[in-house]
Amino acid sequence: MPAIPISVLELAPIPQGGDAALAIERTVETAQHAETLGFRRVWLAEHHNMEFIASSSPALLIGHVAGKTSRIRVGSGGIMLPNHSPLVVAEQFGTLATMYPGRIDLGLGRAPGTDQLTARVLRRDNTDTAYHFPQDVAQLQQYFSEENSLSSVRAFPAEGLEVPIWILGSSTDSAYLAAKMGLPYAFAAHFAPAQFRQAIEIYRKNFTPSDALGMPYVMACVNVVGADTDEEAEHLRSSLIRMFVGIITNQRVPLAPPGPLPEAYHIPEIKAMADKMLACSFFGSQETLQQNLGAFIEETGIDELMVATYIFDREKKKKSYTILREAIHQLSSVGFDY
Repeated sequence: MPAIPISVLELAPIPQGGDAALAIERTVETAQHAETLGFRRVWLAEHHNMEFIASSSPALLIGHVAGKTSRIRVGSGGIMLPNHSPLVVAEQFGTLATMYPGRIDLGLGRAPGTDQLTARVLRRDNTDTAYHFPQDVAQLQQYFSEENSLSSVRAFPAEGLEVPIWILGSSTDSAYLAAKMGLPYAFAAHFAPAQFRQAIEIYRKNFTPSDALGMPYVMACVNVVGADTDEEAEHLRSSLIRMFVGIITNQRVPLAPPGPLPEAYHIPEIKAMADKMLACSFFGSQETLQQNLGAFIEETGIDELMVATYIFDREKKKKSYTILREAIHQLSSVGFDY
């Protein structure tokens, strides 16, 4: 087994020439392959008003993926809690945990997962919901607790079920909350790496043990592209760079096959922004991933590695996970101590 647990983040990106049905099919295929490799979990993200992302309904996708797999944990990376009533989230994930006991995770974020106009529609013009995030997390915990049986508002079938709650973050704000509540912390270094190291230091320094967790637990999500050679990985990563440039320029496109980088990437300001987003990204052969990821894991002391892999070709994507698994597996025999 790997020296450190490996997990997968999936956004169900729609590939060029495909549609949402194909994106969901490929997401299931990714989860099944990750399960055969012994990965710990696969998480589905929440995004809205994005034409080429098929993950607007993570709870539905989680149920679909869990039904197509048998052992791997399946969860949200995450549910953007200010978009939803805590009661509804408890009911949804209580239902999932009842259907797939011991396999469901609930990762929570406070960002909208979309643009501000769509966020206002989702939140029915209640723009203050993000400020209620700590209270909403506590309310969600209450709905899952057996003590809530005395309440006039109860969540069925969530009540009394153990569904692990994670706090997701891309800045230092979430680190303080995860530490205060004694919950595991997952950081989105795959697109917002700037405050990653500062955030996990804050989390560990301020961590308060809870009934849910006795010691700090950090999971970092990073981009990974593995291939037979460094040159091939460099070629494959062009799909990810194209996607980031599309986000920066607000000219989003489907997940594209590897090829020449867009002209916009060569504009210094755009290149600088894209390169900052790639600061926690790892590309290369098994040997290169072993060396670079090993150094990253040792330096940061993370407890679990989650990877986002944007590769157009489905077989090359699966091969990337296999190469990653072997690279991490080898770390325990080359002097890295976790």
